[in-house]
Amino acid sequence: MPREATLKAKLNHHIQENISIYTFTIVLFLMGIIFGAIIVNSLPDEAKSNLFNYLERFFGEVSGNNVAVPSVMFNEGFTHYIQYIGFIWILGLSIIGLPIIFVLLFLKGIVIGFTVGFLVNQMGMHGFWLAIASIFPQNLLVIPLFIIVSTTSIAFSLKMIRQLLMRTRKQPLLPQFGQYVLMMFGMAVVIALVSLYEAYVSPVLMRAILN
Repeated sequence: MPREATLKAKLNHHIQENISIYTFTIVLFLMGIIFGAIIVNSLPDEAKSNLFNYLERFFGEVSGNNVAVPSVMFNEGFTHYIQYIGFIWILGLSIIGLPIIFVLLFLKGIVIGFTVGFLVNQMGMHGFWLAIASIFPQNLLVIPLFIIVSTTSIAFSLKMIRQLLMRTRKQPLLPQFGQYVLMMFGMAVVIALVSLYEAYVSPVLMRAILN
C-alpha cells in the first residue's frame, strides 16, 4: 500500500506539474483526428476508388486467412511502435526536437482520423464495425501512450532549456533523466501488449466481421 500510494502521488504530481502541456498535446492530437477526417471528404473520387480497391484486396486476404504469421505481425508491429515512440523520446533529449514532436503527434492524429473516416465513408456501418475491431481497442492504449510520451518528452526538453540555457537552479537533471529512461521501459511493455492484440486478436475479429 505505501508503494502504491507513492506511485499515485508521483503520478498526480506529474499530471499537475504538466497539466498545461497535457492540455496542449490532447488538443493538438484531436485537431489531427479532425483534420484527417476532413481530408477523407476532400479526396477526389478516383483517389477514394484506388484506396478502396487496395482495402478490398487486403480484406480479401484477411477473410481468406492469407495474412502474415502472427509472430511476424507482432515483430513488425512492435518494431513500428517502438521506433515511433523511441524517436519522440530521443527528440525530448534535444532542444531543437520540440517542433518535430508536435508534428509527429499531429500526424498520428491525422492517420487515425483518416483511417476511421475512410472506412465509415466507404463502407458505412460495416466500416464502422471494422474500425471498432481493428483500430479502436489497441488505440485505447496507443493514444494515451503517445500523449504521455509526447508530454513527458516536451516537459523534459523544456526543463533542459530552462536549466541549461537559462541556468536556473532547480532539480538536477540526472535523476529526472533516470525517470525519463524508466518511463520508456514502461511504454515498451504497453507497446508489447498492443502488438500482441494486433497480431493475434485483431485479425480474428476482422475475419468474423468480414465473413
